[in-house]
Amino acid sequence: MNIREPKNLLTKTKTNMAEKSYWELEREREEQEKLNKQLKIKKMVRKIVIGIVAFIALIVLFQSCERIDAGHVGVKVNLYGTGKGVDDVTECTGWVFYNPISTKIYEFPTFIQHKEYKKTEDIDNSFVVNSKDGSEFQVSPIMNYSVQREKVPAIFAKYRRSLPEIEEGFLKTAVYDAFRLATNKYTADELISNRAVFEVEVRRLLESQLLKEGFIINQFTSNLIYPETFKKSIEAKNNAVQAALRAENEVKTAEAQAKIKVATADGNARAMLTQAKAEAEANQLKQRTLTPMLIQQQWIEKWNGRLPETMLGDKSTPMIGIK
Repeated sequence: MNIREPKNLLTKTKTNMAEKSYWELEREREEQEKLNKQLKIKKMVRKIVIGIVAFIALIVLFQSCERIDAGHVGVKVNLYGTGKGVDDVTECTGWVFYNPISTKIYEFPTFIQHKEYKKTEDIDNSFVVNSKDGSEFQVSPIMNYSVQREKVPAIFAKYRRSLPEIEEGFLKTAVYDAFRLATNKYTADELISNRAVFEVEVRRLLESQLLKEGFIINQFTSNLIYPETFKKSIEAKNNAVQAALRAENEVKTAEAQAKIKVATADGNARAMLTQAKAEAEANQLKQRTLTPMLIQQQWIEKWNGRLPETMLGDKSTPMIGIK
C-alpha cells in the first residue's frame, strides 16, 4: 500500500464535503427563495381577498342605505319572515339603513303629478264612452293629482306597484268608470248642452273613489270630443241659426228703413203743410195790411231813381193809376 493514499483519500473526502456543503447551501437558498415567493403570493392573495371583502362590504353598505329625497316618502318592505309585508313605518327624508337581502325600500313622490290619458303614436290611452241614447264620445282626460303622505304604506300594501304602474292600472280604471257613469246620465244633446255640469259630475265621481284610497285630485279636464255626426249637425244647426238671425236682422233693417221713409215723408208733409199755412196766413195778413199808400211807399223804397223808357200818362208823373 502506498503511503500517499491516505493523504489523497483525506483530500478527496474534504473535496466531497466541500461540494456537498455547496449543494446544500444552494438547495437551502432555493428553498428560501421558494418560501419568499410563497410568502409574497400569500400576502398578495391576502391583500386581494381583503380588497374583495372591502369592496363587497362597501357594496353591501351602499345597498343597505338609501337617501329619501325631499318630496318623497320611503316605504320599507320585508321580503321574508313572519313580518313579511309593508312595515307600519313611513320613512321621512334622509338616509335610511336596512338589510338589502330581506328588506327593500320603495319611494313614492308626494308632490303634484301630471297624467294625460290621450292617444299617441305608441299607445292609445284615451277612452270611448256612451251616452244614454247610445252615442259614442271620445275623451282624453288630463289630471293633476297628489298622494297623501300618511297613506303611502297602505297604497303600496294594497296595490304592490310603483306609482307609474298604478297610473296605468287602478287610476286609469277609476277615471274610465267616472266617465262611464257620468256619461250614461245624459243624452247626447243634454251632454253637449250641459258640458260644464258634466265635467263637475265626472270630477265628483272620481274624487269620491280616489280620496278614500289616498289620492287627491288637484286639477281635472275631460277633453270631451264629440262624434263627427254631431259636429256636422251642430255646424248645420249653427248655420241655420245664423241664417235665421241674418234674415231677422234684414227684416228688422227693412222695417227700420221703411219707418224712416214714412217718418221722413210724414215730416216733409207736415213741414210743407206748415209752410203752406204760414204762407197763407202771411198772404192774408199782407192783404189786410196792404193799402195804396203802403204800396207807394214800398215802391219809393225800391225805386232806383230812373224813369222807365215807355210810360203811359203824364211823363212827369211815373206812377200811373194809383189812387
